[in-house]
Amino acid sequence: MSLTLSDISKELKSIDFGMLSTKSVDGVVRSRPMSNNGDVEYDGDSWFFCYWDSRKIADINADPQVGLTYTAPPSLLGKLGIFIAIEGNASLVKDREMFKKHWVSDLGSWFPQGVDTHGLVLIKVRASRISYWDGDDSGNITIP
Repeated sequence: MSLTLSDISKELKSIDFGMLSTKSVDGVVRSRPMSNNGDVEYDGDSWFFCYWDSRKIADINADPQVGLTYTAPPSLLGKLGIFIAIEGNASLVKDREMFKKHWVSDLGSWFPQGVDTHGLVLIKVRASRISYWDGDDSGNITIP
């Protein structure tokens, strides 16, 4: 059975943290954990808050192609969790209205002034391809 974009969205809602991989100016691939904050009414876009002066922003400015990976833990019955890999292009959003749209209260731990935090930026990752592995089922979804 092939998964749909809607199926992927449901899976991502239950996985808070994934890994964002970027490539720096010197060609080094760097990965770091990022929270999707449950913001996954998934249509091919992923959203992450961060500070403008972080290394990941410099990496995205150098090369906007990024990767996201997510893994759900095994079930209590021993079924392996799903593995999801997303390839896409990142863009940087500094629009306060978009901040409000994607804000959740848990982010206050990292950004104490909320959407008014100095240097706040949203990373938008537009997926071009999603690969998944779910037990015996695996597949790819290409997003135009």
